[in-house]
Amino acid sequence: MDELIGSDRLAGSHLVPTVRGELLTRLGRRPEARAELELAARLCPNQRERSVLLRKAAELS
Repeated sequence: MDELIGSDRLAGSHLVPTVRGELLTRLGRRPEARAELELAARLCPNQRERSVLLRKAAELS
């Protein structure tokens, strides 16, 4: 994941922070996961996906 982020090929995409947020959630790193999911929501152009991402982020509070 870090390699993909470092390559900058998906810069500005909501997909990278979405995946990173999910992985951090699985690792139990809740505050970092929440921040990534909130970032993904800000970058996401689709309202339905944005709502899902914000719900997941809120569940990590």
